[in-house]
Amino acid sequence: MNPIETERLVVTEFSVENAAFVIELVNDPAWIEFIGDRGVSTLDDAREYILHKLQKSYQEFGFGMWLVQRKADGTPIGMCGLLKREYLDDHDIGFSFLPAFRGQGYAFESASAVIEYGKEALGIKRLVGFVLAGNQKSVSLLKKLGMQYERNLKIPDDDDDLELYGKELS
Repeated sequence: MNPIETERLVVTEFSVENAAFVIELVNDPAWIEFIGDRGVSTLDDAREYILHKLQKSYQEFGFGMWLVQRKADGTPIGMCGLLKREYLDDHDIGFSFLPAFRGQGYAFESASAVIEYGKEALGIKRLVGFVLAGNQKSVSLLKKLGMQYERNLKIPDDDDDLELYGKELS
């Protein structure tokens, strides 16, 4: 994938050089609360996560969760991307940002660009997003992206109450 560029951001594939950033992001309290503990606590854990989760998706599908960096200084600030999960009929969008970069429009900017990429480059016709019930900031972002609540969702091997939002891209 060629990097996706917006006015302020570059969205690109993760590499093992991003291991320290991955540790910081996946251990953020909001990540743990709303996404879950990934058991990534060392640089080796982070490299394994990048190789066997993030990069594996790029190889299998041609897309996945991508690194979001500020264009001005290259600072990694979060991740945003597209996923194809066995238990969902549609592709879904995911995103997470470090606390210092929340509330500045970065999530909306990167997610909008990722959605456009999915539509134009990948031919995705419909996109969903799901969130843990009560994650109002993510719900607000999904709605701002034009998604509407569709139903509650249960996923395999997980007891969490999730809400599914969706949007036609055609």
